[in-house]
Order: sequence, then C-alpha cells, then structure tokens
Amino acid sequence: MSQDAKAAFAQLRERLSEAVIGQPAVIEALLMALLADGHVLLEGLPGLAKTRAIKALGRELRAPLARIQFTPDLLPSDLVGAEIYHQGGPEGSRFVFQPGPVFAPLVLADEINRAPAKVQSALLEAMEERQVTVAGQTHRLPQPFLVMATQNPIEQEGTYPLPEAQTDRFLMKVVIGYAGREAEGDIMRLVRAEEGGKLAAAPAAPVNNPIGPTSAPAPATPSQAQGSALDHLAQARRGVHAMHVAEAIERYIVDLVQATREPASVGEDVGRWIEVGASPRGTIALDRCARAHAWLQGRDFVGPDNVRAVAHACLRHRLLLSHEALAAGVQADQVVDRLLAAVAAP
Repeated sequence: MSQDAKAAFAQLRERLSEAVIGQPAVIEALLMALLADGHVLLEGLPGLAKTRAIKALGRELRAPLARIQFTPDLLPSDLVGAEIYHQGGPEGSRFVFQPGPVFAPLVLADEINRAPAKVQSALLEAMEERQVTVAGQTHRLPQPFLVMATQNPIEQEGTYPLPEAQTDRFLMKVVIGYAGREAEGDIMRLVRAEEGGKLAAAPAAPVNNPIGPTSAPAPATPSQAQGSALDHLAQARRGVHAMHVAEAIERYIVDLVQATREPASVGEDVGRWIEVGASPRGTIALDRCARAHAWLQGRDFVGPDNVRAVAHACLRHRLLLSHEALAAGVQADQVVDRLLAAVAAP
C-alpha cells in the first residue's frame, strides 16, 4: 500500500510540474504541507503562479477550492461564516449557520497581510484548531484542510504585517522568485496551448444577449445581413490562436521581459529606474497581443514589429519605477522605449 501511495504522489508531482512551470519550490511545499497536515505561507511578487499552483492541486485532487482576496474592509464573518435569521418556514423562525469560504478542503488566502488583525486571527485560529465557533456553536472544518496564504514583499502601504506569533502557525514559509529564461518560454507556450483548448471547446454559434431589447429589431442592412463581428468572434479568436510565432520571436518576447528584471543590462540609468520588472503575465500578454495585432494586419505570422507595437500597452503598467525615476519625472513609456532600443530584434 505504501508503494501505491508513493506512486500516486509521484504522479501528482509530475502532473503539477506540467501545469506549474518553473516553480518547483511551490509544488514541493504544497505536497509536503499536504502530507504533514500543515499550512504554507508564500512570499513572492504577483504573477508567479501561486493561485495557479493551488488550483492545479485542487483539480488533481478533485477537491473544492476557496479563493479569498484579503482586503482592509474584510470582516471575520466574511471568512468563517455567520448566523443568518430565517423567518417562518416549516421549522419556524430561527438562526441558521451559513458557512464561510474557509469551509473548503483547499483555501487560498491571497495577500493575507492586507486584512486587519481580527480577520487574520480568525483564519489562523481555524488553521490551528481546525474548527470555528460562531454564536457559541463549534463547527468542524473539513479534512483534509490546507491553507496557502500569500503576501507581497514589495508593497507595504495599507498592509497589516503578521506578528511572529501568527506567522509561527504556518508549517512553512516559502520565498519564490521568477522562473528561468527557458521556463518563461515554456510558460508562454503552455498558456497558448490552454487557450487553444478553450477555443476548441467553445460553442460555434453565437450566444443571444439575454438582456437585449425585447422589441422587434430593425431591418438589417446589407452589411448587417452578412453578420456582425460578434457573430464571427469565435472564428476570429481561432485565427489569432493559429497565428505562427517563430522560435526567434518567442525568444525576443522573453528577452524583453527579462530585460525589465535585469535592467542594469540595458543601461546604468535604466537599472536605477526599474525597481521591479514584469511578471510572467507580461510575457503572456506580449504573446497574445502580438498575435492579435498581426491578425488584424492580415498576416499569418508574428513579426518583431508586432511585438514592438504592443510593448508599451503590455508593459507600462507592469513596471514598478523607483523613487529616483519618479523624482526625475521618468515615465514608464520612456523606460519601455529604452528596452526596445536595447534588446536586439530577430
């Protein structure tokens, strides 16, 4: 039986590695926490597949997943649930407990340090005691019960850092970084393949607007009779997905994003301007938008000019500029211009 369990977890690790590329530490931590019946605190920048990892785990385990976005206005009842008054009914008027999202086998507590201390304490008590008490009634949490909490290491404004005594409740704290250059390209191709699978599963016929006008439509003009762009959206998306992207263009996209993370390689001044570069979402955005731009131009392949055309829109909001750059009046578009000038195009 032990060998069967080892084989099952080896297969689980392999499937998770296929779904979450370039983050072996996250996969290892989730598996160890699952086996040791503990919880994980992940510290890393946005876009590093933290949500994707626990979603993949839930999918492979066929277990429900609750994702809780922690915000300063969150209340403990939003997390653990509350007593709701039911008036009338066959059993008369009474209070009924409505479970909160914490009553799930897998819980993703996103940006836990953005919630006030009372909410943090409510979650950490549930983690430790495996139960919650509301209105004097104790409610047991499901088994297994795994919490993966995340926190951003660079944004401290409007946050409530976890005290050491609360941090100690976590079995492990894992600090994660960006994937390597080769893994970045694999991530882009994986997301593109998943996009193709979704398009293949989408219905071919357009969906009628359920909130559209109920009156009879006006007579169609000749152009309308041929069908609107919305009618052909699924076909157009399949055309965008089928757009050829050469390996050299993929390397160019990865090089641009890597340059935002290693800005000193572009120039000493750019190295001082960029505090945090683009996440893998920037790579995926460049790939998607460049294919869409090429399709709109009537091409059947993506060229370097398509990547450059969408670079500002895809990267300007993903660059965190330093205080020195802001004081000097440097704009994100100027930084992207320097990156485009410095990174060699194929």
